[in-house]
Amino acid sequence: MRYEERAKLAGVGALVPLGILVASPVLLVAGAPIRRYYFRHVYRDGGPHILDKERGWVSAHYFVVTNPLLWWLCWPTETLGRLLSRRGPARSDPPR
Repeated sequence: MRYEERAKLAGVGALVPLGILVASPVLLVAGAPIRRYYFRHVYRDGGPHILDKERGWVSAHYFVVTNPLLWWLCWPTETLGRLLSRRGPARSDPPR
C-alpha cells in the first residue's frame, strides 16, 4: 500500500488487532513457535521489505510486526520455553 492511501492504512491498522484477537486462543497455547515462523517468513532473504520509504510503500506485515497485542499474547509460551530451556534435559535414569 502507498503512504498516500490513508483509508487503506487505517483499515488495515484496525483489522490487524481484530485478527489477532480472533487468533488469541491459538496464540496463547502455541504463540512462540508461530511468531518465530512468521518473523522468519517476513524477514527472509530476498523477500520484500515491510517498509520502503524510498518508494512510499508499507506492507500489511508492518502492522502485525509492530502490534503489541501479538507480543502480549505470545508472551506466556515464550516465557515457558525459556524456563524449560534453562532446566536442561530431563533425566530418565533413577538415582542410585
